[in-house]
Amino acid sequence: MKPEKYDGLMNVLQYGALAAALALSCAAEVRAQDPTGPLTPPPEHDVHRVTTTQPTEAPPSMLPAEIIKSFAEKEEKFVRARVQYGYKKTIKLTEFGKDGQPSGEFQLAVVTVIDSDGKLYEKIVEQPPSTLHALKLSPEDLKAIARMPAYPLIPSQLAKYEMRYVGQEKVDEVDCYIFDAKPKLLERAHALFQGVVWVDKQYLEVVKTYGKWVTDLGDERSPELPFTNFETYRENVEGKYWFPNYSRSDDTLHFKESGDVPVRLVIKWSDFKPLPASAVPAQATPDAVAKPKP
Repeated sequence: MKPEKYDGLMNVLQYGALAAALALSCAAEVRAQDPTGPLTPPPEHDVHRVTTTQPTEAPPSMLPAEIIKSFAEKEEKFVRARVQYGYKKTIKLTEFGKDGQPSGEFQLAVVTVIDSDGKLYEKIVEQPPSTLHALKLSPEDLKAIARMPAYPLIPSQLAKYEMRYVGQEKVDEVDCYIFDAKPKLLERAHALFQGVVWVDKQYLEVVKTYGKWVTDLGDERSPELPFTNFETYRENVEGKYWFPNYSRSDDTLHFKESGDVPVRLVIKWSDFKPLPASAVPAQATPDAVAKPKP
C-alpha cells in the first residue's frame, strides 16, 4: 500500500471553480480525501490554534475584496516580524518501498546563528548519514528549498494575482474562507504563487496554503527533486504572529527498470526566538531568510 497523500485542493472539490482551475496541475500528484469531511492534516503535523485576542463574535459577512485586503495586510505584518526571529529548521526527505514503508531517508537540521561579522546564517546541527537509494541531494537542492517565500500575498504583490473566493471549510476545527490565487502574468525573474489560501473567518489570518511557485519557464523546483506543490500550516508565535511551521509535499519518481518510488519532503520550523536587533535585516522582504553559510 502506498503512503497516504494529502491534497487540500481535492478536499474542496464541491467548489467547481477551484477544481477546474487547478485540477490539471494537482490531481495526478495527490489522492483525494473524503470531499464531505474536514481537512485532515498529516499525522505527524501537530498545530494547536490559539487566538491572537480574546474570543469575539465572528465578523459579519464581508466582500471578498475586503477579506483579501485584511489578510494581506496581516501577511505583511507577519513577514516583517518573521525576519526578527531565529528558528530551528528540519528537512526530511523519505523514499517509500512497494510495501508503503520508508525505505530510505535523508534528514538535516539547521539553526539560525549570528556570525562574527553580525550576519545571520543557518548552521547545520544534525545530519545523520543518508540512507536514500533513488535520490541524492545537492547543495543546489537545499538552496532551492530555502528560497520558497512564505508570504506571497502581501499588499504590494496583490496586483499580480487574480484572487477568487471559492467557498468555506474547517481547518484544524477553524472555520475558514477559501481563496484561489493565480498569477495574472507569469514573470521570468520572480516566481509567483499559484494555489489556494485558507483564511480564518474570525480573525482574517491565513491558516494554511497549498500550491506551487511558477515562472514563465514553468514550475519552480529544485534541480533534482520532483516536488512542486506544498501544503503549509502556520504556528502562533508570541500570541500575535503566524509563522509557517510545517510544509509537506508528496510525489513519485518514475524509473523504467525499478518502477515508481513514492517520495515525501517535510520541512518543519520550531524554536522561534527573537533575534538581537543588530542581526535583523534592515528591510524585510517576502522571501527574506537566513542564508546557509558557505
